[in-house]
Amino acid sequence: MAAAESAGLAGDFRRSHQARRRARSQPQFLRLRGIQALSRSPLQLRCRQTPRTDVMLLADATLPDGRRADVLIADGHIASIEEPRPRSSDPDRRDLAGALLLPAFIDGHIHLDKTHMGAPLVPHVPGESVRERIAAERVARHAVPLPVEARATNLLRRLVANGTTRVRSHVDIDNDVKLANLEALLAVRERWRPWVDIEIVAFPQSGVMSEPGAADLLDAALAAGADLIGGLDPAGFDHDVPGQLDIVFALAEKHGKGVDIHLHDGGETGGSELRDIASRTEALGLQGRVVVSHAFALGDLSPESFARTADVLARAGVAIMTSSPAAVPVPPVKALRSHGVTLFAASDNIRDCWSPFGNGDMLDRAAIVAARQEFYTNQDLRLALDLATLEPAKALGIAGYGLAPGAPADLVVIDTPSVEEAVINRPPRKLVLRGGVVVAESGVVVEALPI
Repeated sequence: MAAAESAGLAGDFRRSHQARRRARSQPQFLRLRGIQALSRSPLQLRCRQTPRTDVMLLADATLPDGRRADVLIADGHIASIEEPRPRSSDPDRRDLAGALLLPAFIDGHIHLDKTHMGAPLVPHVPGESVRERIAAERVARHAVPLPVEARATNLLRRLVANGTTRVRSHVDIDNDVKLANLEALLAVRERWRPWVDIEIVAFPQSGVMSEPGAADLLDAALAAGADLIGGLDPAGFDHDVPGQLDIVFALAEKHGKGVDIHLHDGGETGGSELRDIASRTEALGLQGRVVVSHAFALGDLSPESFARTADVLARAGVAIMTSSPAAVPVPPVKALRSHGVTLFAASDNIRDCWSPFGNGDMLDRAAIVAARQEFYTNQDLRLALDLATLEPAKALGIAGYGLAPGAPADLVVIDTPSVEEAVINRPPRKLVLRGGVVVAESGVVVEALPI
């Protein structure tokens, strides 16, 4: 995109399964440069062949509301939910013995290209600002010995084993990597399609206005298959709020894509940016297709400014993602919900240059959010679980998600009798299903899926 075309876009806005069993060789999706069949972790390559069945009965499950039920799965969907009763001729019966059955988790904000999962530890380099940390990462990422495909695969295996079957991953787009990381994740997405659904955000980690040619690269990324366009701190990083947002929303309009913007800017600066994003969302008819990730300003506004900002976000259908990091203000969950704002939890960085922590477990993330928000009652703990299930489904526009007849059979079985204890104890996952097929069992990904 030439500079004139970039300006034109901004002006336009202003004017308007198969995988093979590992026997003598690695599974197909692991035959990539640098991926080794390691045995150190129970989540590494332990293959289990599962026969394909069109009908499965999950007998004596505990539903989120505490009722016990038999859940019949047929043709990849939930066919019925009934009171438990003796059955003698079920083709594939799994007796859950009261284990908790939930819709599979959704991790709506991760960075598959950044993770070091499976690689030797890269020492963390601290930075006082977002700009300093980005500069450090641009140097350190070249020292990671495994390629993007290998590290992303290792993290996806961890996510699926922990009960997640849908993710939204941001991918760095800048002058160093250009579209290489995107191309790697597009390939990984295809290989992993039977296990997990992956959305990809073209993320300008080094800025839009600050990085020469960023608009061209973002345009190309969206044309190449990225599902959404991202942004980064229009005021705090690019120092040009209208410039960045004009380009981001013009590209979203050009390609018919959604938007997911990183916003760390705090105080009234961040509040003003949030209101600007909401206004642009309404102007382009993008209600329900825009997310602001982090939105620290929402934890740092006066009561009057908070109420005004929350109201415009709700009206515009702009959702908020929080990973509830320490030492910074975070969006207040209950207050935002009282204004009608959709808010969900997600992992964000998992074992990368930004943080050495993270395990791809959305129950852990729900517990972290609960602790930070002082969610102590049973009702609060159930809300924390919703932030990893129902709320991200709403924010990401996932139709039919849930635990009801007709819903896709994307499910997780947890070895605990209640939602509250699941959030508190983060127990093992007994089964993970995607489309009615068991994709993980007892913490082990099923590497060879039935046809």
